[in-house]
Amino acid sequence: MKRLFILVLTTSILIACQEKDTRNPHNLPIANTMEAYLAQVAENPDTELVDLEEVIPDLALYIAYATEDNFTGVPIYTSPKAFLCRPVAMALADVQDSLQKMGLAIKVFDAYRPYAATLYFYEVYPNTTFVADPRRGSIHNRGGAVDLTLINAETGEELEMPTRFDSFSDTASHTFMDLPEHVLENRALLRGVMETFGFYIYEAEWWHYNFTEARTFPLRDISFEDLAKEQSE
Repeated sequence: MKRLFILVLTTSILIACQEKDTRNPHNLPIANTMEAYLAQVAENPDTELVDLEEVIPDLALYIAYATEDNFTGVPIYTSPKAFLCRPVAMALADVQDSLQKMGLAIKVFDAYRPYAATLYFYEVYPNTTFVADPRRGSIHNRGGAVDLTLINAETGEELEMPTRFDSFSDTASHTFMDLPEHVLENRALLRGVMETFGFYIYEAEWWHYNFTEARTFPLRDISFEDLAKEQSE
């Protein structure tokens, strides 16, 4: 009888492991179907993920994770798109409008990030200073964070910043001060305009900004293709 009990228990554990959702191994409240996503949007329209190119005309994009030019060395996204929850996108449009008065603009490297990408990032580089802990999810997964820099609006040339995007080093931190004066000024300019319109810094990464209400938005694992298809219908 005891051996039978152990056998049944072992079998149950094996079945449970096999049934574990590999898309959500930490059992987070993630919307990973369009039905779940649309239900959230119906309940709270502010959680709709909108295409930034539809909200900000002539937006400069370089979606690094749709290329090999990122810390993983492989393309993560299948299309170079940028989405944010509606109030975040509108605040970023205000940032762009403010910068244009100075002959400047923003260039976006990343915005909404499906949760599957967060899982993969942590496998590649399990350092929670620079990669979100998948046990909690990322604010990028909520459509409430954006990675960006400043450019000359006329030429498209990037203003010099402390490091390249996704440089996992002390130099990328807002607290790192051993930099040329014009680089410090550029970093401070980006910070000043972003904070004016409701964003706040992530200290370790000069390019990463979170929206004030970001943690109230739900976690998502919806593909760019599904979002684009839904918005085109």
